This record gives sequence, C-alpha cells and structure tokens, in this order.
Amino acid sequence: MKILMVSMPTLHFFRWTSQLQDSGHEVYWFDISGMSIKVDRLAWVNQKIDWKLKYHYPGRIFMKNRFPIIYKNIQKFNERETATVFEKYLNEIKPDIVHSFALYVSCTPIFDVMKKYQHQKWIYSSWGSDLFYFQNKSKYLEDIKKVLPRINYLFTDCKRDLEIAKKYGFEGRFLGVFPGGGGFDLNEIERYKIPFEQRKIILVKGFQGRSGRAINILRAIEKLKIELSNFEVVIFGADIELSDYFYASDLSVWKNITIFRKISHSEVLELMGKSLIYIGNSNSDGIPNTLLEAICLGCFPIQSNPGGATAEVIQHQKNGLLIEDCENSEEIKNLILKSFSLLNNSKIDASEYDFEHIKKIVNQKYNLVDDTK
Repeated sequence: MKILMVSMPTLHFFRWTSQLQDSGHEVYWFDISGMSIKVDRLAWVNQKIDWKLKYHYPGRIFMKNRFPIIYKNIQKFNERETATVFEKYLNEIKPDIVHSFALYVSCTPIFDVMKKYQHQKWIYSSWGSDLFYFQNKSKYLEDIKKVLPRINYLFTDCKRDLEIAKKYGFEGRFLGVFPGGGGFDLNEIERYKIPFEQRKIILVKGFQGRSGRAINILRAIEKLKIELSNFEVVIFGADIELSDYFYASDLSVWKNITIFRKISHSEVLELMGKSLIYIGNSNSDGIPNTLLEAICLGCFPIQSNPGGATAEVIQHQKNGLLIEDCENSEEIKNLILKSFSLLNNSKIDASEYDFEHIKKIVNQKYNLVDDTK
C-alpha cells in the first residue's frame, strides 16, 4: 500500500512515521512547508522536500532578516502554490491513503485538491490544540467545519477531540487514541531513570507563549520557599516571557532553582529520569507528549486538564493531580503540597505507551483503512 504523509517537519511526525518502517508499505512524505532539507532519520521514506522556492537567490536570508517587507513582495513571485505542487505529486504517486497531521497546517492547504478527488482516502491526525483551541477562532473554525466532513478516518491523541470532531462535521471512521508521536522506547529510556527514593527534583515545563501557563507555576512555587528548601527545582524549555518573569522575581536568587532555555530531547529525558515530580500547565492541549514521557520515566505528574483531556490519563489524587484552573496559582501551590503525601503510593502503568505495543496497533489501523473499500 502507498501512504502519502502530509506534515510539517516535526519530531512528533518523525516518531509517528517511524512506526511504519519495515511495515511493507511504501511511504511518501509531502513536506507541507516546502522548505525542509532531507531528513536522515526518514531516509527510508520518499521525501518531497525543498519545493517551495522557484529560485534560491544569493542573499535571500539576509534580505528576509533585514528587509522583510521587500522580501515578502519578492516571495509572492518566488513561491510555488502548495495545492498545485501537491496535486501534481498526488497524481504522480497515486497513493492508497493520504494522511495529514494537524488540520490548519496540513489539511486546509490541500483541501481543494482533496475535495476534487473525492474517492481518495484521507486520514487526519488531530494533535494537541488543533481542534480544542482553534474552534474558538472564527477563521480557523471555518476551516474545521469545511475540512472535517471530507475526512474519512481520524486519529486523535485524546478522546475529547473525537467529540469535537463529530460536533463540527466528522462522520468518518475513528481509528483510535494514540500519543501524538507514537509510543516510547521504554527499554531505551530506562537508562535515564534513577531510583525513586534518590530523586529530589521538581521539574517544571517552562512554556508560556500562546497556551502555556508556566508563570502560574512559578507564582505557586514562590509561595513555597520553606516547603521546597530540601528539593531542587528545575525549569526546562523556558521561553522569553517565562525567563523575564523568573529573573525579575525572587526566584532568581534561590540557590535550589535552575532554569534552562532550549535543551535537547535527550537532556529533557535525563532530567525526567532524575525527577520526583513533573508539573505542566496550559490552557489548551491534548495529551502532552512531555507528560507521557514524564510518566514513562517515573515522575509523579501534576498537569492541567483542558477540556478534561488529561483526566483520560490521570486519576486525580490516585496516580497524579489535575490542575483544573490553569490561571490559579493558589490551586497549584496546594496541589504541590498535596503531592508530597501521594508520592509513594501513586504509579501509572506506562506499558501501554511502549513503542512496539503502539506500533503494532497503529499498523493494524492502517491495514484496516487499506481493506476498506
């Protein structure tokens, strides 16, 4: 079977696609950005990349950085149309299945083509905030309502998004809930884990941005200077907004707190393997991959619960704690204190997130689509 993946070049996409290696399927990737270089980890995939620009003229990056308005006007004539290039590629390879990842990124730009080819099977994977957040934005909601009735098959990373998809017109076949990047190699990450009783780190995801609410975690931590004095607090992935707050606060002089900006994925896993508690907070998400990784590495999770998604994984006060109001630092402070009494009795079975386990099921789902006439 020929499967045409349509996606931006992202870690989650690469990990998901790796589940199809050695599956016997012929896999193609249409890089929807049109700007990616060849991805070595997908060397076994036929890659349609670097198609966007007609000319890679000298000084293009300098022009883009120094004279953005002029650059934008030039690009109107220098960029190929996504739908035109995609349609040509579609007809060239004649796939059995087209699989798009993220609606507004990889479905909307090719919708007119897919509408034209009504008999072409189309899978859509909803990730994170793809439906939950963007249903509240009128322009994106128009796209959601336009695209979903054309979708034949749906993967999501939480049950919540199936209900949202149905609400806005999806009538196809649901293929199931799976982590956005597929499963995790539990044997490989085992090397990062230290015994639970030796852990002293409270690990905080430092994303603020559009949907992150890490500043509210820091506000909670500020109220717990004495209670956290025997712990090490580590913030990772801190963006500019979070960093500015941190360095303007009293936290910047605490001796038991460390802040990192962007660090590698392996460094994040190493931190998780040494952490006692993991805290993530946002106003919109599906099931965060970082949450699942923290669980797989033995951390006690405290996580926001937008639209009830996280409650599909965490049973409050049993195997973790749910932040119901992501804006309420007092609630977060009380949950951190509550976690100390639950640490020794709360474990989540991570075996269901094992890469090989999920890979087997995901491949069955693709085969199911192939058998559907």
